[in-house]
Amino acid sequence: MSVKRLLLGRRDFLVRTGLVLGAAGLGGAVAGCDTGDSSREETAQPVVAAGSWAGVRAQFDLDPKLRHFSAFYLASHPCPVREAIDRHRSGLDADAAGYLHENQMGLEGKVVQAAAAYLGGRAEDFALTDSTTMGLGLLYSGIEVERGQEILTTEHDFYSTHETLRLRAERDGVDVRRVRLYDEPASASEDEIVSRLVDAVRPHTRAVALTWVHSGTGVKLPLASIASALAERRRGDPGTRLLLCVDAVHALGAEEMSFDDLGCDFVVAGCHKWLFGPRGTGIVWGADDAWAACTATIPSFTDTDELIAWIESHPPDKATNASTMTPGGFHSFEHRWALAEGFDFQRTVGMEPVAKRTRELAGKLKEGLARVAGLTLHTPQDEAVSAGLVTFELDGQRPDHVVDSLRSKGIVASVTPYAAEYVRLGTTVLVDEDDVDVATREVAALA
Repeated sequence: MSVKRLLLGRRDFLVRTGLVLGAAGLGGAVAGCDTGDSSREETAQPVVAAGSWAGVRAQFDLDPKLRHFSAFYLASHPCPVREAIDRHRSGLDADAAGYLHENQMGLEGKVVQAAAAYLGGRAEDFALTDSTTMGLGLLYSGIEVERGQEILTTEHDFYSTHETLRLRAERDGVDVRRVRLYDEPASASEDEIVSRLVDAVRPHTRAVALTWVHSGTGVKLPLASIASALAERRRGDPGTRLLLCVDAVHALGAEEMSFDDLGCDFVVAGCHKWLFGPRGTGIVWGADDAWAACTATIPSFTDTDELIAWIESHPPDKATNASTMTPGGFHSFEHRWALAEGFDFQRTVGMEPVAKRTRELAGKLKEGLARVAGLTLHTPQDEAVSAGLVTFELDGQRPDHVVDSLRSKGIVASVTPYAAEYVRLGTTVLVDEDDVDVATREVAALA
């Protein structure tokens, strides 16, 4: 069979999987984690009864001597994900070429279908990446910005956004501007954040680059209100209208969201934090009409039309889409393919219960810490502008020393990776009320 015929068959397969894989079940996330059948059929009860958070935690191989307040940083894998990784690794070890060629299309089709089932949107609008940083690099390097236009970001965004935009400005001369959305994170309000951002948007602003939950302070942007306030500017031709782009890494798996209703043009996130997906995985989602505003920067092996055009020695005659934005090359395939089980696990536990639990534990933690003398809480108490990250500092004590002291008591915390360093705790569903009480007590003992 010729390479071209093989690629044409691949394209037909991808079209068909985009239409029929929506019926895939939740077979990866089941009680007992008996997931040896790669078909992932619905054959067992959900992984955990509603509200049984101990059952969720039991799916993870966590050190029982530790209280895991940094589980969001780099995920421990739940049982269905671990078993999927092992299954794919065994197949690749036994016959790498055979397993890859027989399974790649179907398995990656299941990943994007599982993403769409959990997050909304169309499966064909999800590009697969290795991390948030890779996704931000692809997006902000690829957005088409005309002479005289600018990209607006904030003072609060993470290094990867700021650095990607700096490199874009150096390479292409694109104007990049920052706005400060709040002065004191603990007192940040929805009205203040929205009004400052809207006031900063100018007629020539091409894209707004935001981070949904700020990893340095725990402030959560009121994204729905922002999207609503910018709605008029975001109507019209995708080639010229305002694009709303969001780094959602500390919201994915911690907040309720539906990409169909989010009001954004692009969402970027790694899947190995709050989602507990395979390490080294991520997504870029784009609204159907927004992809045309981008140009890919890394050759794709996924888009068959591009490969056929290369074989026929002519440029591809098509607009950018999620497929062309998915970087080609060889990847950690066993991890990428197990991402389907990661999304299915979260969908089985339930997006709304997880988000509610995360906020409840964060609220309890903030209330306890606020009573500690000599402690400054930097995360807002208001759930409208906070999620699962809680940051603070103790008077006269270096944050890294506080983190080390807590570690000696079995409490795993972290230091925020910014110039202003704070102690950071994350209330994933892998901690409980007792963990929060103990952490609060030990912090108070250090004050």
